[in-house]
Amino acid sequence: MPALDRLGRSLQDLITTVGGLRKQDVGFRSLHENLDTTTPGGRLIFHVFAALAEFIRELIVSGTHEGLAAARARGRVGGRPSVISPEILRAARDMLPNPEASVASIAKLLGVSPGTLYNHIPELRELRAAGRARAAAITA
Repeated sequence: MPALDRLGRSLQDLITTVGGLRKQDVGFRSLHENLDTTTPGGRLIFHVFAALAEFIRELIVSGTHEGLAAARARGRVGGRPSVISPEILRAARDMLPNPEASVASIAKLLGVSPGTLYNHIPELRELRAAGRARAAAITA
């Protein structure tokens, strides 16, 4: 069933796609499953195969979620290791209020990307604004 389960993400999606083709007087023929939706029997088999494809996909997703949960229970965490340490965060927070240093230059100095700083310091924009306000008050 690899051909049929690649056509849509769910049973409803498959039915909608083939139904849209049928409204335009276009038949659907799957060479892999050898079914033809231009006949009543072919439409019946299509619905059975589509339901099986969705069932298999749901089993795979469920198994993946169970495997990830089991790995987490064993202390394993997926994903890429974080490049940011508490020291880097502290240094970034200290430098961010300085209006003369850009976020990109601070990130480069610390060896991380600007996106990493934005992701790990939710108050980054407020720190920058506070630094600009402080600099404006000093010059005024």
